[in-house]
Amino acid sequence: MTKQVIICVDDEKTVLKSLKTELKDALGNAYQIEIAEGGEDALELIAELIEDGYEIPLIISDYVMPDMKGDELLRRAHKLSPKTLKVMLTGQATIEAVGNAIKNAKLYRYIGKPWQTEDLKLTVTEAVHSYSQDQKLAKQNAELRKINEELEIALQQQSKLTEAAKRFVPNEFVSLLSRDSLSDVKLGDSVEKEMSILFSDIRDFTAFSEGMTPQENFNFINAYLSRMEPAIIDNHGFIDKYIGDAIMALFGHSAVDAVKAGISMLHSLDDYNQYRINDGYVPIKIGIGINTGSLMLGTVGATNRMDSTVIGDAVNLASRVENLTKSYGVSMLITENTYSKVKDNPNYSAIRSIGCVRVKGKSDLVIIYEVFETDRPEVKEGKLTTLPMFIEAIYNYGASKHKEAAQLFAECLRQNPMDKVAQNYLERCQEMQAILPHTLSEFL
Repeated sequence: MTKQVIICVDDEKTVLKSLKTELKDALGNAYQIEIAEGGEDALELIAELIEDGYEIPLIISDYVMPDMKGDELLRRAHKLSPKTLKVMLTGQATIEAVGNAIKNAKLYRYIGKPWQTEDLKLTVTEAVHSYSQDQKLAKQNAELRKINEELEIALQQQSKLTEAAKRFVPNEFVSLLSRDSLSDVKLGDSVEKEMSILFSDIRDFTAFSEGMTPQENFNFINAYLSRMEPAIIDNHGFIDKYIGDAIMALFGHSAVDAVKAGISMLHSLDDYNQYRINDGYVPIKIGIGINTGSLMLGTVGATNRMDSTVIGDAVNLASRVENLTKSYGVSMLITENTYSKVKDNPNYSAIRSIGCVRVKGKSDLVIIYEVFETDRPEVKEGKLTTLPMFIEAIYNYGASKHKEAAQLFAECLRQNPMDKVAQNYLERCQEMQAILPHTLSEFL
């Protein structure tokens, strides 16, 4: 415990002796009593005591002294020890001097000379008690500040962890499970919901990445994905997971959001490709597939390691449809389930059915639609112009009228040579026309 000292200052030794005796009688041995016979001696004593680590709860000083007035001493002592309380003994001090001491020296009280013993004892006892309380309060405040600082640091760390957790498990996922926070999510939590599922993938990524180092692969993937994410977030979707270069995103508000996000992704890709071309890199292509339907969203895994996931035929179909973009040479395909939700929206006129397909894992035929909103202007305009002819060609193909279908697809291509779907169907028609006569002759 820090030793505490009370300093008495007076130019009369008899006064100092009386003060010391009465203070000992009032306070016992709880405080060390030091004396000084003038202002300069007192200031030196204060400086030495502070340097040696002593606390000075109280200074009692006479006012009239040869070398320095009491108010000046207390003012200078206050600069050395601001927390120390001061009592001035005065028989001749002016109101101005007392006011100066109160204003500049934290004067606790002034006592007239000669003083009353009981008055002095009571004043000193109250002063040291007040100093003690102030010190306790200051210590408590310091401890509270430390606790608050530690809590602030802990809250900052928790906030960082929460933000980090959001990057791995989106808030939307937690909300869909009706949980307040990620810490409330348990293994096996699940909910059934109708959502639109968007899959996207970079075309020929394996061959594309073979010429890059692992670090270059990571840099490229992150540069690409960071440009795709805003299109999803801005359209009320969230990314369920990244699968290498692929993205799986979910949209719970409407299928329109999913289609709009897909279109926005393709626009962002155009900007990114321009940047790549300007820097001497080859442009990239992606495929986007969207389906809408019921799925189960929840957590799977084990006690020590679990993951968020979505399960259902709707999810599998979205993935299969995205894969079909490679076969048809298009950027974006949607299913009948999604098309039915957006067909009445006037903003999405650049959509056409490209027929029925049988996708892996499903026995029923699925109608798929091409969204060609982001095609080059001349290609988009060509597809819109030939749309009635294209629809008729698709109908003939489905009815096995391959010759009629071929003629119509050929005309679509004549008017719009970059229509890869028409080119794909024309080749199929030609193959079927070549096969069927041979097959019929064998049958006959």
